[in-house]
Amino acid sequence: MFRTARVLLPLALLPLLLTACGTEKVVAAGREPLMPAPDPAELHARAEALGIAPGLVHVTESPGFMLARQSVGVYGDDGFSAVYWSRKNSAQLLLLVDHGTMNAQNCPEHPLGQGTGTSVGCERDGDTWYRTSAGQHEYAVPEDGHVVRISAATAAVDRDVLRAAALAAHRPTDAELAFLLPPRHHDKPPPPHDGMPIQRGDLPPAGDGAPNNEVGTSG
Repeated sequence: MFRTARVLLPLALLPLLLTACGTEKVVAAGREPLMPAPDPAELHARAEALGIAPGLVHVTESPGFMLARQSVGVYGDDGFSAVYWSRKNSAQLLLLVDHGTMNAQNCPEHPLGQGTGTSVGCERDGDTWYRTSAGQHEYAVPEDGHVVRISAATAAVDRDVLRAAALAAHRPTDAELAFLLPPRHHDKPPPPHDGMPIQRGDLPPAGDGAPNNEVGTSG
């Protein structure tokens, strides 16, 4: 079932981030690796380090849209989220993947995208669901044990583009996954030597190094 949304990068902040990142605004996910891809165990570990279930990671393709790597993060408890961005008009596609299913009974119950708190309209479209709510629309694609959803502002992305992006969503290759996920941070402070505190060279040999607050004769 769907969980309360917990997306690391709110969509409202993405344009500001893209503007502030200079030459690193958006990086498109290519299919050819820039270097040998890590082994699957390392890739799974990188997904889990973000709190994402590896099996829920997906990518998609849509002409004119590029993956904003800064947006990749966790959705809900261990779902996946990412944003694709159009340099032409700054339109955004929000990709969400989470456990559960989508059917006629529960389709209107789940908020659209990150949630608007308004009613959701549902329309069956082949094996997918077309959903609308408060100026947003979304395609939901039920798969085995999870649902892939792609949403956008109705005025910014037309329905055909949205549907094509939803149908193009797929599990990434190892090369795509290596590009998509940030490396793990292995650097940790060294443990205390033999259980003793680490010696610092910036403290005096006596006392705790606090300022001298004694009051003088004129104080």
